[in-house]
Amino acid sequence: MTQLPDRTDRKLGLVIDLDTCVGCHACVVSCKGWNTENYGAPLSDQDAYGGDPTGTFLNRVHSYEVQPEAGPAQLIHFPKSCLHCEDAPCVTVCPTGASYKRVEDGIVLVNESDCIGCGLCAWACPYGARELDQAEGVMKKCTLCVDRIYNENLPEEDRQPACVRTCPAGARHFGDLGDPDSAVSQLVAERGGIDLMPEQGTKPVNKYLPPRPKDGWVGEVDVLAPFLEPVAQEARGFLGWLDKTLDRIPGSARRATDQDVRNESEKP
Repeated sequence: MTQLPDRTDRKLGLVIDLDTCVGCHACVVSCKGWNTENYGAPLSDQDAYGGDPTGTFLNRVHSYEVQPEAGPAQLIHFPKSCLHCEDAPCVTVCPTGASYKRVEDGIVLVNESDCIGCGLCAWACPYGARELDQAEGVMKKCTLCVDRIYNENLPEEDRQPACVRTCPAGARHFGDLGDPDSAVSQLVAERGGIDLMPEQGTKPVNKYLPPRPKDGWVGEVDVLAPFLEPVAQEARGFLGWLDKTLDRIPGSARRATDQDVRNESEKP
């Protein structure tokens, strides 16, 4: 069995803002693309264009409808990948030593040449972050794009995980969560970042920022309603001209006059 390091020099990981994520799946696509073309064996697909497609993904986004105690229900988009736990059970159950946690940065990786695809790591992971690649017969997982973050041939701004670089909403953040002065650690402290399923005792490095209460809702009153009223009380432009022109048509005027007569006759 593989042993976990007593400590790591850094704790590289992700901070995911559930309040900002819009569920666009850009992170899923970029992760699939980068890890298929670069690090390790490609992420295979089976019957990709058929009636029952399956495939290997290192990052997925799930969507849930959540009902707060007060206010309307909210749709929460929940990205999920390996959390690079400090006490990673997927590492300690690996019979070949293929799964390991790096001392220099805390990233959990799989040595694919040593992996036998037994699936024990998938059984041990409480987050469902391990996937068996059907074509390669080995277990795959998020690598935090280790081949990007240390690649000096890339511009400085590109030396971060593909999912973080791609996210159009800025919902994903990358950095050293072992450094209390890092930008990600300060973000977690300011927003009350949480661990996923802390009762499992795995001490995940990745953190989630909870969604904020939605603005624009006070009890049963929608405070945005006044802004949705028509801006102009009288039609202008082409529609205004058309309205005035129709009023000048004799038949239209007669109909209006007849309606006025009926309205007057119905009064008490």
